Amino acid sequence: MGVWQLLMVGGVMLLGLLGVVAPGVPGPWLVWAAMLWWSLHEQTGAAWVLLVGSTAVLLVNQVIVWLLPARRLREVGLSRRTAAYAGAGALVGFFLVPVVGAVPGFIGGIYGTERRRLGGHGQAKAATRAVMRAGGTSMLVELFGCLLVVGAWICAVTTA
Repeated sequence: MGVWQLLMVGGVMLLGLLGVVAPGVPGPWLVWAAMLWWSLHEQTGAAWVLLVGSTAVLLVNQVIVWLLPARRLREVGLSRRTAAYAGAGALVGFFLVPVVGAVPGFIGGIYGTERRRLGGHGQAKAATRAVMRAGGTSMLVELFGCLLVVGAWICAVTTA
């Protein structure tokens, strides 16, 4: 594999890492697709082992991400209505302020719903913080799994 292809694979992996923290971007899928592309072009034993290992890590990572926030979000009292308004806020924010506006729109949707439900600014602010902390844990778990895969790839490329 040439230098330009390695740079492209690394760029897609970097985009995947950034996608973990950006709403709506499938970060782990991009990291895995880059690993698949690299493994298919390298076709060495180490490349195949790395592909299988990264697949296992990212699958376990997704299971943890699916289980962890659902339980934590239920504990803080997130309703389906709040989640729907948060998603709608993210969508509106995405189009009002392209890409970057999705995050404030998401937070604004949570805050607006909680303010209407709870009545006061202080209570709505506390509920919004609790929801963001519960969701932030899943983002950190997902980022850690992707960083493991990217780190293993960097080690394999630099030692080969």
